[in-house]
Amino acid sequence: MSTAMRVLLVLAITIAAVTPHSCATVAQTIVNRDMTRADVERWLQELSNWGRWGAADELGAMNLITPTKRRLAARLVSDGVSVSLARDVEKSSAPDNPLPFVHTMLATGADEGQWCMDNYSVSFHGYAHSHIDALCHIFHEGKMYNGFSRDAVVPGGAQKLDIQNLKKGIFTRGVLIDVPRLRGVPYLEPGTAIYTEDLAAWERRAGVRVAAGDVLLIRTGRWARRDTVGPWSVDEQGAAGLHVSCAKWLRDRDIAILGSDAASDVMPSGIEGMSHPVHLLLLHSMGVHILDNLDLETLAESCAKRDRWSFLLTAAPLAVEGGTGSPLNPIATF
Repeated sequence: MSTAMRVLLVLAITIAAVTPHSCATVAQTIVNRDMTRADVERWLQELSNWGRWGAADELGAMNLITPTKRRLAARLVSDGVSVSLARDVEKSSAPDNPLPFVHTMLATGADEGQWCMDNYSVSFHGYAHSHIDALCHIFHEGKMYNGFSRDAVVPGGAQKLDIQNLKKGIFTRGVLIDVPRLRGVPYLEPGTAIYTEDLAAWERRAGVRVAAGDVLLIRTGRWARRDTVGPWSVDEQGAAGLHVSCAKWLRDRDIAILGSDAASDVMPSGIEGMSHPVHLLLLHSMGVHILDNLDLETLAESCAKRDRWSFLLTAAPLAVEGGTGSPLNPIATF
């Protein structure tokens, strides 16, 4: 047999050995990286959780955090060490913080009274302050999650899907995916996209599989980069984050909440007319609350030290009736 024939035979055997599943995965990857607005619109229907927990449901994927899930999460605590995932409040204006946290002292030690008192004011949506987005945070074609009308959000607040629905707090398993560590870099540059291959590769490396009811946290190293090169305008220079093609993977895993050290979406998104397609698909279609601007640096170090990437995750938003979200301080406990 000639050398050329041997090569052809090896190629034929190799192709025949590829399973239909692996072929589909490769094809899906190629399609996903070239997604269009029409693809996102289709996924809004295909990945939807509308009606899954009833027509009146306002909890969305929080329904996946069952009593059993909470009990299993509590068992993750072994050494009793807790780590905060909140960024220290940013009181100074910066390119990524045009509306800084305002801390005003009302009474101090210079006064003759017995008490010291202060006041906080924060516009928490944006790219600076650690917060959670309520399901009422985004509209699409006049609707919010589960088909509720945008008319339910009035000057007095959101009458449906507000943050008050999470008054009982969050108590479940958290899983960290450290993409810079996976890629061998200290942080991702703005505009760097994270794909499903990265998520799956991290599961294999870390030996943990994201499961129903988890809070999934994605580290891009945003704050490590900021500490190194200084703040930058996300609107002008972009941010590392999930490519919209990851949405199906997230739906398949049935996560309860998605969080990151930026805004989860890679920016620019690459989808015409949609600046935050991941936000749209998760909040609007899947009913998945989103945690933005977490500080995951200490958490990543703690996980690496233990070679353990899952933990008990607890958090409690402010009980604001009608609120579109809330500042909060999530805690990971090992």
